[in-house]
Amino acid sequence: MKYGFGIDLGGTTVKIAYFDESGAMLDNWEIPTVTENGGARILPDIAASIRQYLDGRGIPDSAILGLGIGVPGAVNAKGVVNRCVNLGWGVFDITRQLRELTGFPVKAGNDANVAALGEFWKGGGQGCENMVFVTLGTGVGGGIIVEGRLLHGAHGSGAEIGHLVLNREETVPCNCGKYGCAEQYCSATGIVRLAKLHLAGTQAPSVLRQGKALTCKDIFDAGKAGDREALAILDQVYAYLGLLLANVCSTVDPEVVVIGGGVSKAGDVLLDGIAPYFRKYVFHAASGARFALASLGNDAGAYGAFKLALDAFGN
Repeated sequence: MKYGFGIDLGGTTVKIAYFDESGAMLDNWEIPTVTENGGARILPDIAASIRQYLDGRGIPDSAILGLGIGVPGAVNAKGVVNRCVNLGWGVFDITRQLRELTGFPVKAGNDANVAALGEFWKGGGQGCENMVFVTLGTGVGGGIIVEGRLLHGAHGSGAEIGHLVLNREETVPCNCGKYGCAEQYCSATGIVRLAKLHLAGTQAPSVLRQGKALTCKDIFDAGKAGDREALAILDQVYAYLGLLLANVCSTVDPEVVVIGGGVSKAGDVLLDGIAPYFRKYVFHAASGARFALASLGNDAGAYGAFKLALDAFGN
């Protein structure tokens, strides 16, 4: 039996998990992500943590098939990072550097893509060959599996569905610098933004006018309780999400769309709200895609990262 590591690199913490080659997660832990000095300590800290784990348990290097890592930025199929602003990184070959630091083979990918691979392998996409994964959190991320293979793209930016333009009339820029991106309407922060715009345009009573800082959860909770203004806001969200996913599915034709991220905690009400708009906009031949909620939670990135290594270096 061989073993390996799946690493989910975030802006605050690094999640490291130890797997056997069947895909069973045997252990996991976190270390802080030190972003000072252009993130110079991040990879050495990961390597040191892995070495400490192996030495502390008497695990020989010969038992390790390799490690995979998901990175919050563009990473091409060769393992070259194309800037990670949140980490202070520029352009460099992460697989080479981490291999030199650990002594083990390394595969790397974009964090959303890697999480998609995790859900495809052990989560909501199990049993499928074609899957779209979308994460609705602070931003909107995505990952696409086509015929069992993760889509990286020529420049490491495959499946950046959060930056598909849904509204050509938008006057407020997205964080990426463009206008009208899906992220401005479908992320948790985008949903709150839509709510504030809606409430500013009406005097109708709503529990959302209670003066406290509004959250995405507040809006869904109010909608579930029957608040008319919350329901109107959520209908806008569902229309944007339905259009977004219809466009993606008309291009990719997946068997399943798996939705994760904090917004997915709204549950089936989210899927039920998207469905009519999806059917309205999707090309008829791709309309058979089913929708599912992600099931791996915060572990999806670690599972997917290890799967990268397993596919590359396993027997």
